[in-house]
Amino acid sequence: MSLLTCLFILGPVSAADGPPPAPVVVAIAKQQAIAPSSWFFGSVYSRSQANIASEVTGRLLEVAEVGQLVKQGDILARIDASAVTLQYDELRAQITSEQARLTFFSSEVERLQQLAKTNHAARTQLEQTQSDRDATQGALAAARSRFAQSKDRVERSHIKAPFSGTVAQRLLEPGEWAESGDAVVELIDIGNLEVRARIPLDSMAYITTETPLRVKAINSEVLATLRSLVPVGDIVSRLADLRLSFHHPDWRPGQSVRVAVPTGEDKQSLVVPRDALVLRSNSTRVYRINNDDIAEPIDVVLGSADGEWIEVSGELAAGDRVVIRGGERLRPGQKVIVQPAGKSVIQ
Repeated sequence: MSLLTCLFILGPVSAADGPPPAPVVVAIAKQQAIAPSSWFFGSVYSRSQANIASEVTGRLLEVAEVGQLVKQGDILARIDASAVTLQYDELRAQITSEQARLTFFSSEVERLQQLAKTNHAARTQLEQTQSDRDATQGALAAARSRFAQSKDRVERSHIKAPFSGTVAQRLLEPGEWAESGDAVVELIDIGNLEVRARIPLDSMAYITTETPLRVKAINSEVLATLRSLVPVGDIVSRLADLRLSFHHPDWRPGQSVRVAVPTGEDKQSLVVPRDALVLRSNSTRVYRINNDDIAEPIDVVLGSADGEWIEVSGELAAGDRVVIRGGERLRPGQKVIVQPAGKSVIQ
């Protein structure tokens, strides 16, 4: 009799000590076309990056500061062009003088042409004046040519930005001597970026311009589109040069990234959200919620991923409800209360 009494007492106590219903958020497992993929290392590059060189020889007077933002056509550096400027001013004065001489000789030619009709002496003077006029025309043309060259050298003493960007580094400092062709600053456009990676030639068959590719950096991820795919591999490397367009305001040139590249054809697979995975030391599981709102642990094997969805194989089917919030604290067989997707599940 005492044994029955003990059993009667222990039953209700055990039920009362069981875990209460846990609030969870669920998603629906589904079938989705997904391709196997592999990760390859890549880097972020600027599509506009160049060492800007001097086109004239001289001493540097000014050089843009590192980090300075410039627009296309802004001055990056100035070369001392004082000698060329003096020549420029001299040639401009010479042109003015030659133009005045040409005007005078042209007027004289017209006057002497009238006199030469009746005066033999005027004909001789006319020929000399015509010769002077023609010589002045030649001198004026030569002065204009030298003036244009001098003006060009003065303008080239101002090293200008060929595109908008940021000064990445000074390659020469103010006061140093620059020869024609010497790089003065490195200019980089951090607003026009691309990702570059080397991938196996075999993967080219599974990439098109419509194929979005996942690109990961530390704590961030974007979907990138194909800009170009060039088979640059040789018989040893067998690699292709992959270049991707993307947008991320915080990524910078030189940053290391990883690119998920498809390695096979799409196939219909069972997928669940990544948030549904509960990682254990020796297995991965998801919690399926049955029709009685009971949590059932299901061990799964992971396959290919597509963004926030990942292929799984196990005792799951499309349409099953799987826990995506609150699964870390669940116990097998525990009752749950399914919450709306936007509601907190903190207990």
